Amino acid sequence: MRHPLDIIAMFAALWLLASMMLDALTPKELTAIMIGVAIGPAMVITAVFYYLRCPRTDFAVMFAALWLISDIAIAFVSPTQLPHFLIVLGFVPALMIGSVLHWRRFQRRHEQLPAPLVKRG
Repeated sequence: MRHPLDIIAMFAALWLLASMMLDALTPKELTAIMIGVAIGPAMVITAVFYYLRCPRTDFAVMFAALWLISDIAIAFVSPTQLPHFLIVLGFVPALMIGSVLHWRRFQRRHEQLPAPLVKRG
């Protein structure tokens, strides 16, 4: 069973780790506190959906969307222009999850019902 305090501790640690990692990758003008404020709402929303036991696929798509929104928020609060690899880093989870979902659909295409044939009169 998922205890709410365990979830809070886990996502607080992930939030702090992400803030510190992004602080190391971004320009010096952008501090860990600014990054933490930018990604904080996304972490809270992700924790709530984790607590509500959303299906794995829905959770992954929601996480990718929130990661992209957080990347845009970091770009807005940054006093200087971000390096291009950080902008690309915001799209990586969405591309990975989209690729996996497309691959799973491609693998299950033979399980789908065949399209009905059109009779010509």
